[in-house]
Amino acid sequence: MSQNPSPCSSMRDQQWDTDVDVIVLGAGAGGMTAALVAATQGMKTLLIEKSGTVGGTTAYSSGTTWIPNNPHMHHMGMVDDARKAAQYLDALVGNRADPALRQAFITDGPKMVAYLERHTEVRFKAYPAMPDYRHDIPGAGTGGRPMEPLPFDGRLLGRNFNLLRPPIPELTILGGMMLTRGEAALLLRGFKSLDALRLGIRLLARHGMDRLRYRRGTRLVLGNALAARLYKSLLDSHVDIRLGARTLRLIMVSGSVAGIEVMLGDKLSRIRARRGVILAGGGFPASQAMREQYLPSPVAQYTPACPDSTGETIHLALDAGAAMGKGSAENALWFPSSIAQRNDQSTAVYPHIVLDRPKPGLIAVDSAGRRFVNEAVSYHEFTRAMYKAGTDGCAIPAILICDRRFLWKYGLGMIRPHALSIRRHIKNGYLLPAPTLEGLADKLGISSITLKETVERYNGFSRTGHDEDFNKGNTPYERANGDPQHKPNPCLGEISKAPFYAVKLYPTPLGTSLGLAINTQAQVLDHAGKPLPGLYACGNDADSIFGGEYPGAGAQIGPAMTYGYLSAMHIVNN
Repeated sequence: MSQNPSPCSSMRDQQWDTDVDVIVLGAGAGGMTAALVAATQGMKTLLIEKSGTVGGTTAYSSGTTWIPNNPHMHHMGMVDDARKAAQYLDALVGNRADPALRQAFITDGPKMVAYLERHTEVRFKAYPAMPDYRHDIPGAGTGGRPMEPLPFDGRLLGRNFNLLRPPIPELTILGGMMLTRGEAALLLRGFKSLDALRLGIRLLARHGMDRLRYRRGTRLVLGNALAARLYKSLLDSHVDIRLGARTLRLIMVSGSVAGIEVMLGDKLSRIRARRGVILAGGGFPASQAMREQYLPSPVAQYTPACPDSTGETIHLALDAGAAMGKGSAENALWFPSSIAQRNDQSTAVYPHIVLDRPKPGLIAVDSAGRRFVNEAVSYHEFTRAMYKAGTDGCAIPAILICDRRFLWKYGLGMIRPHALSIRRHIKNGYLLPAPTLEGLADKLGISSITLKETVERYNGFSRTGHDEDFNKGNTPYERANGDPQHKPNPCLGEISKAPFYAVKLYPTPLGTSLGLAINTQAQVLDHAGKPLPGLYACGNDADSIFGGEYPGAGAQIGPAMTYGYLSAMHIVNN
């Protein structure tokens, strides 16, 4: 529990330094959406962020936003998606979360998108062919529900550009140039494609000009584009944004959350929120203490999430009488990540999402040298399988195995396709090489006989196109992330061209799914299940509306923004 001062009211508590209508704590996608909607509805709004930048984990992410039945689906002729999405989520989630919460998301998510695109700089387009993650469940979509933010010119932020959290360095090239997934795929064609050549020239010219004036590229895509669009809209709406501010407690008056006590620089301020306080601190993926308290064993030691998402805002609410939700089996949303040390001695946590695991010519094995999972399943399900693997063949860490041909064509983790040198990755121990599978097994400390048998069996499946053990490449989601040029199965390919390589993967929470109990208006609930007056939560500060399940790409950002919108609208209308 937090060691913050008591939140109980007193005469001193009612002496305010200043007041606003709405206070939002946290500047990720959910918090910025909440602040933006409140401001555009005429509320005097204050956005508090404890770090020195805006964007949170959103700025690190792909920016994909999962909204069933969104307006851009309609433009593509997709209809009746709300009913299908409800069928999908009901079957996926069941009784692990209140069905009213996901129904509110389905109903109001499209309204949130339309509102932002009508009143702000936020712009999306739907991915027409990005299937949902669980095609074993009725109602799963084949595309349209995930949206990507349109690219944004960071120069429009002016001097505030440096206050936008930069992306993870390993997801950029040439000193901070960002690419979308589609652009990266096109550029890999190189001189074989005139379109790729034109794109490369255009992007390089833009990036070269940027580097004359900026520390990184200003052509923003993915999560950086979404964060920048929200940030630019907040600036245009004259929202008061305070960075580097530490909130000490929620101030209670007559049983309601009336404001906050916060350190603004070296000054202690007591700020009244006339209409409400919205918590959007990003959950607790970066808190080792809370990971040890709530996450499964062995407890994750790293996270690719924002390092400032350490659960303080959740503790503020608990101290004020809020209740936690019921959580899930793991209380986290997972990436399998490889770990390395950067040149500046900082730790790189690289999420293995879709760039290597689903491609043909790679397997994942446990400590006994056996496959334990369909390598092409979603990152969340892959990590779940790591935890579920038997004790005789522990899969933490899991080991990715590939050959020379795969490494050159698709890359592996931090090693990009067509890398001219891999010496640094071998020297620092990130990449383990060997001229034979037996030699690789010896380096890994696993049975060479078992590993060789595993690879030979997998190679047989690759020739027939059917994975008899795990059905890799059998669903639309898996095939979409494989190599469409590879036959007969885009996700199955032989491992046979020496030398052979291995990289180790560890479970890392990209977000936490355990959070504060809320209702369909994003109001935080007390231990009696009643709204705690004046207090709201969205994003990973709130308990997962999907009960810890992960339905599709962007299934964190979509609900975060929707419940940020709902919290602000409830404040405005009440």
